[in-house]
Amino acid sequence: MAHLHPVLVLYLEHLINRFEVCERLAYYGLSTNLVLYLTRELHQGTVKASNNVTNWVGTAWMTPILGAFIADEFLGRYWTFMIASLIYLVGMCFLTLVVSIPSLKPPTCGKDVIYLDCHKRASSFQIGIFYCALYIITIGTGGTKPNISTMGADQFDDFEPQERAHKLSFFNWYVFCIFFGTIFANTVLVYLQDTSGWEIGYGIPTMMLLMSIIAFVFGTPVYRHKPRGESPFTRMAKVIIATSRKWNTSVPVDPKELYELTLDEYSSPGKYRIDHSSSLRFLDKAAVKVDGPASGWDLCPVTHVEQTKQMIKMIPILCATFIPSTLMAQTQTLFIKQGTTLNRHLGDFEIPPASLSVFMTISMLISLVVYDRLFVPFVRKYTKNPRGITLLQRMTVGLIIHIVTMTIASLVERHRLSVAKDHGIFTTNQIVPLKIYILIPQFALLGVSDCFLEVAKLEFFYDQAPEGMKSLGMAYFTTSQGFGYFLSSLILSIVADVTKRHGHEGWILDNLNVSRLDYYYAFYAVLSFVNFLFFLFVAKNFKYNVEVTEIEQESKEDIGKITEQSYVAG
Repeated sequence: MAHLHPVLVLYLEHLINRFEVCERLAYYGLSTNLVLYLTRELHQGTVKASNNVTNWVGTAWMTPILGAFIADEFLGRYWTFMIASLIYLVGMCFLTLVVSIPSLKPPTCGKDVIYLDCHKRASSFQIGIFYCALYIITIGTGGTKPNISTMGADQFDDFEPQERAHKLSFFNWYVFCIFFGTIFANTVLVYLQDTSGWEIGYGIPTMMLLMSIIAFVFGTPVYRHKPRGESPFTRMAKVIIATSRKWNTSVPVDPKELYELTLDEYSSPGKYRIDHSSSLRFLDKAAVKVDGPASGWDLCPVTHVEQTKQMIKMIPILCATFIPSTLMAQTQTLFIKQGTTLNRHLGDFEIPPASLSVFMTISMLISLVVYDRLFVPFVRKYTKNPRGITLLQRMTVGLIIHIVTMTIASLVERHRLSVAKDHGIFTTNQIVPLKIYILIPQFALLGVSDCFLEVAKLEFFYDQAPEGMKSLGMAYFTTSQGFGYFLSSLILSIVADVTKRHGHEGWILDNLNVSRLDYYYAFYAVLSFVNFLFFLFVAKNFKYNVEVTEIEQESKEDIGKITEQSYVAG
């Protein structure tokens, strides 16, 4: 890896984080208020609008699997990112035009008529072109999400002690930038969408995205690029097929008898050798030598087998993160819909319901700074771990906070329904005489949980993915989010359907003042607790990569030296 001056490395990190601020501003400027656009402009019901939001967000989080494959197999991270960011920009421009041009946007009944009393409906063409623009954006996110964070981490040289020490904080500050951009989206953009119109609310993030792409391009001559190798998907497929073809073959006791490439073949850039491990031994069959010539689909080197093992052993952890991701979907759907039923006035100013998400963002940012600057240095003295606590321990704390959050959300909703009942409020357009601030705790707690769960999850899937499969590791992270949103749609539909049977009113209706969201949130608290037990089981049986353990041990010494040097210099 080319040597770069430390200031230049930090400058490259700054460019990448700047893009992430603007990209998240564009993304959350769209997704945060999308449920209200669907209900107010397209006149969709609560369940349909919520599911359309979670399906779109889920798609935006799942397409990175394709983006990671293209980056690793064909174009590399940089060019995949650049092409995808341009597609992203095209989608945002298209969407801005769709909500601006009269013939493309849904008809309105005028500012004096509330959307509940408006009987004009968008045509099939207008609905179709709106969703077309939305899903063009998901193609763009597919190429940017798995590659931008990986490129950021690639700018740090693991063989330079100071850079390696800074890399341990990279993901914390990367996520900090994500939520910093989200603050602007959840306040200014949401307010503009509610008061000045969707064309301005979508036009501003489009311009910000354009400027961030231009800024990112300035770093092109000096970005560090790791050589592109064989696609991890192809490598894993070869190992699995070779294993199945030799299923009845016995694995030798001595791992040295397994097939491996020579050390010279691993001396070229982009190739890394991994020693044999005892986990998932059945996959060792792929490296059992055969008589005569064999293709890569019949015989795989030990390193490829070990890379496959490292990716497969993360799958149970991945599955344990699906339910937590469904909770995040509530902040963009039902939590926002709850806000529309409450008193949102602050003097003459009316708070947009989607702006409640800013409390999640602020609590996340505060928690992240406290965690990185105070908690980690303090705990590190006792645990001797450069991260303070392990990644799985950090995720555990986040899961516990999720359970507490949904319990509180259920109690708050029960109180809201009680007040509505006491005041005889049973129709959709009536406002419950409670300030919208009662929803702040559930948003703020989810922000704190993000500091633990989401950051640790992001770093875990990058850190535990072997070299050459980092993009796939990032795809694991986005898959966790995407599958969670799809699962949220499924759970919401099932619960809404099942609770309507046998003559019951149902828990989730278009009229939230007669719905039972308190039951739904309590159900989520129980579901989160069951998932928490599953996570504890899989986390207990997970073994970290040996290479990572060794690097962390070296990092402890490096951090100590750097801290000591900083103290002396000060």
